[in-house]
Amino acid sequence: MTDKFLPFALPSIGEEEIAEVVDSLRSGWVTTGPKTARFEREFAAYVGAKHALAINSATAGLHLALEAIGIGPGDLVATTPYTFTATAEVIRYLGADPLFVDIDPATFNIDVGQLATTLADPQYAGRIKAIIPVHFAGLACDMVRIGQLAAQHGVPVIEDAAHALPTTFGGRLIGSFSKATVFSFYATKTITTGEGGMVTTDDDALAARIKTMRLHGINRDVWDRYTSTKPSWYYEVVAPGFKYNLTDIAAALGIHQLAKAESFRARRAEIGAQFDAAFRDLPLTLPPHAPAGDLHAWHLYVLRLDLDRLQIDRDTFIEQMAARGIGTSVHFIPLHLQPYWRDRYGLQPQNFPAADATFRRAVSLPIYPGMSDGDVARVIAAVRAIVEAARR
Repeated sequence: MTDKFLPFALPSIGEEEIAEVVDSLRSGWVTTGPKTARFEREFAAYVGAKHALAINSATAGLHLALEAIGIGPGDLVATTPYTFTATAEVIRYLGADPLFVDIDPATFNIDVGQLATTLADPQYAGRIKAIIPVHFAGLACDMVRIGQLAAQHGVPVIEDAAHALPTTFGGRLIGSFSKATVFSFYATKTITTGEGGMVTTDDDALAARIKTMRLHGINRDVWDRYTSTKPSWYYEVVAPGFKYNLTDIAAALGIHQLAKAESFRARRAEIGAQFDAAFRDLPLTLPPHAPAGDLHAWHLYVLRLDLDRLQIDRDTFIEQMAARGIGTSVHFIPLHLQPYWRDRYGLQPQNFPAADATFRRAVSLPIYPGMSDGDVARVIAAVRAIVEAARR
């Protein structure tokens, strides 16, 4: 192998981001300050939300949103097992328990029919206090049906939109449908601040609570106190908060990443279309697409191998891709298979047949804006060679 290894994911950082970070360093504002405030304003305007609150991770955002709606011990939060552990662990932070609902195998998203059954189950009466749908890979969940169920049962929706910028449902950007929506800006996400995230909401009281709790439960922003031209040292701690604020150095990246969000999405969609065309005749299931008129963020491109028609399994496929110098990943190892969740709740594979079967066939290919046409061609050639050689 002579080609350089092609990693599964790389951030796309330009000179604009670098210059903005340098400007932050020279300004003296390296923690939360004017750049963070600007990023919040621009993000809220972009997704069409009243408030956008920057935090240091999507995990922090989910925790803050659940805390703000009063989730606590004895409560249940309905969500999917087909997600990263952060979606569920924040529920445990508050002493509550996740109630896992299987996925729709066509979309990887929470099965809304099973969600309806779970919400109506008498054994959970009065205990399910929130729903966390996950927009897997950048494809929106059915927010109309989820919203109707939530309204029917009187429970708020906190969207895990870590993959979903920019994603639309019914022609409207994810970010203003529910009680709160949480985005991720981790290094591999559709836009990045290295580490970071954003909570969007139209609820004034929720926004105020998150704003207080993201920085030690203090009732005034540090930036406000330190930039006032009058003595402004006094503050009050009104709750036992957290240290979840985003720095200006990170926000400097975010300002320019946000401006590129659509061009990044367009390039990922272009790569996804090339993959679709190249793999359509192979014993594979291609990723689902957004309905006509809507946008898929294409954070991930997940193939499912037809194991009945191949002589290799998913793990061997990944090893053979690596041998050809191409990084891949698996999204996700479902939570019912992870020791903590499995053992605490006595979960078994048969409890989540769709998630379990999907996981055993799934592999994520590289799909990021910095990939050249040559990189895309390498991935296509490798997949085709491996699958063709393994056909039964």
